[in-house]
Parts: sequence; structure tokens; C-alpha cells
Amino acid sequence: MRIFLICSKVFYDKVPAIQKELETAGHEVVLPNCFDDPGTEARYKETSAVEHAKWKGEMLRHSTDVIENSDAVLVLNFDKNGMKNYIGGATFLEMYDAFRLGKKIFLYRNVPEGMLEDEILGFEPIILNERLQHPDLL
Repeated sequence: MRIFLICSKVFYDKVPAIQKELETAGHEVVLPNCFDDPGTEARYKETSAVEHAKWKGEMLRHSTDVIENSDAVLVLNFDKNGMKNYIGGATFLEMYDAFRLGKKIFLYRNVPEGMLEDEILGFEPIILNERLQHPDLL
């Protein structure tokens, strides 16, 4: 299975171990946008609001292209700043694209409580409970 990892950039340090385990199980892993240079967005923010917005739009379009060419997305939703199982705005939009395109959506942890909980549940994600050996991934 070709799996696109999606998450907040603050979780990028957790990606290599998950990537390794998925690849060992025979999956092809597509790394998150700007994984190789997590400071990209900050540099665009420093240029101007217009340039940052333009870049953000390009990243969202790029994500849609990657999702179209993947079998699934795996949302790495760890705790962030006191928020349990955090899913940010861009990740939510990537999840929506996967849903709209009929791709499998895996959540590493449970659905976060909050204002988007019902929508995320509507995507019918497969909750892994931190188990990459989950039957739906085998």
C-alpha cells in the first residue's frame, strides 16, 4: 500500500520510526510536505502575508496530487500544546481530500475531541491505537 503520512510539522521527529516500521511491513511511504526542510513555512511567513498565502495554497494543491496517487493517508495525531491527539487545519483538509477521493484514512491515535470531531468521524477513519501491525494495514 502507498501511504502518505500527514501531520503537524512538530511531529516530524516521530516520522522516521513510523516510516521504517511501515516500510518493513512492505508499504511504500510518502513523507509529509516539507519533511526535508521543516523551516520552509517560517521563511515564507517572513517574506510577506501574500507570499505565505500563495505558498500555502501550493502546498494544499500538492497534497491533493499526492493523495490522488496514494492508497491511504496515515494521520500522526500526537498531543500538542496540551491538546490531545492534535489534528491541525492543513491536516484536516488533507483528510477531507482523502475522504473525497475515496482513500483509506488511518489515525495513529483516537479522534480528538473538539469542534471537528463529528466531521472527522464522518470520514470513517480506521483508528490504529498506535498499532502499525493493525489488521487493516496488513
